[in-house]
Amino acid sequence: MSMHQTLGQTETRGFLDDYLESLSLVERLHRLLLDVIKDEFERLGMLEINAVQALLLFNIGDNEVTAGELRTRGYYQGSNVSYNLKKLVDMGYMHHQRCEIDRRSVRVRLTPKGREVRRVVGDLFARHAQGLERSVANDAGGLGALNRALHRVERFWGDQIRYIY
Repeated sequence: MSMHQTLGQTETRGFLDDYLESLSLVERLHRLLLDVIKDEFERLGMLEINAVQALLLFNIGDNEVTAGELRTRGYYQGSNVSYNLKKLVDMGYMHHQRCEIDRRSVRVRLTPKGREVRRVVGDLFARHAQGLERSVANDAGGLGALNRALHRVERFWGDQIRYIY
C-alpha cells in the first residue's frame, strides 16, 4: 500500500467521523431546542401547549397553509402533523377551514392566541440571537458559514431522495 492510499483512507475516515458527528449534533440540537422552548413556556406558566406545537405556530407565522404544505415548506418536521393540528385547533390556537376549490384540503392560520405563542417564541429566539452574537461574532464566518454548510447538506440529502433509488 502506498503512502498516498493510506493518507486518502485516513482523510476519508476523518470526514466520515466529522459527518457522523454532524448528524448527531443536528439531532441533539433539535431536541435541545424543543427543551429550551418547553422551559420558556413552563417559566411563563403556559403549560397547555407543548414545544413542538409552539414551534409549529412560530413557523407558520402570518401564513395560511394547508396541512400538506406544513412539511413541504419546512414548517413542521414531525410525523404526526394531523394530531398536532387538531389539538391546536381544539385549544383555540389555530383556525381551520375547508378549501373552496379542493374540499378535501383544509387551510389553517393562527388565531390571536396562536399569534401570542408565536410572539413568545420570537422573543425567546431574539434573546438567544443577542447572546449568541457576542459568542460567535469572532468565529470564522460565524452562523452564516454554518448555515451555508447546512444548506449544502440539505441539498445533498434532497438529491439522494430524488435521484438515488
